[in-house]
Amino acid sequence: MYRLAYKSRSRTPIDWALVDSILETSNTNNMEREITGILIATRTHFLQVLEGPFEAVNALFYTIARDARHEALQIVSFGCVERRSFDEWAMHGVGIFGLNDTLLSQLKTTHGEEGGELRLPTAEWQVAALVQEIRQLHD
Repeated sequence: MYRLAYKSRSRTPIDWALVDSILETSNTNNMEREITGILIATRTHFLQVLEGPFEAVNALFYTIARDARHEALQIVSFGCVERRSFDEWAMHGVGIFGLNDTLLSQLKTTHGEEGGELRLPTAEWQVAALVQEIRQLHD
């Protein structure tokens, strides 16, 4: 089992319509590829974590890297893991822009700000911490 995390900058402002279109495609294709994960979006950036067999995750990332909707892709981590973190989601989407001001302020305090948006992490442990916080907000 492998896990890949990357972040990228959107070429256009991100809204729910864009996130929904990505999730629709992901949920359709990921089940047959045995891929699970989470997509976190601010108004300007994506952070995505993918889990599954090496070949499937690698091939999907290659496809993602060619997607014209974003640029400046940065791999945060890619490696072998013992078990999935997102086995309940073919792909779950979270729009940070959809959070209320109090929750967004809490996340910005913990993770920092970049251009008025939540700063998305560039280290694997920071991705795990952000995902954990988001899960707690949704529970």
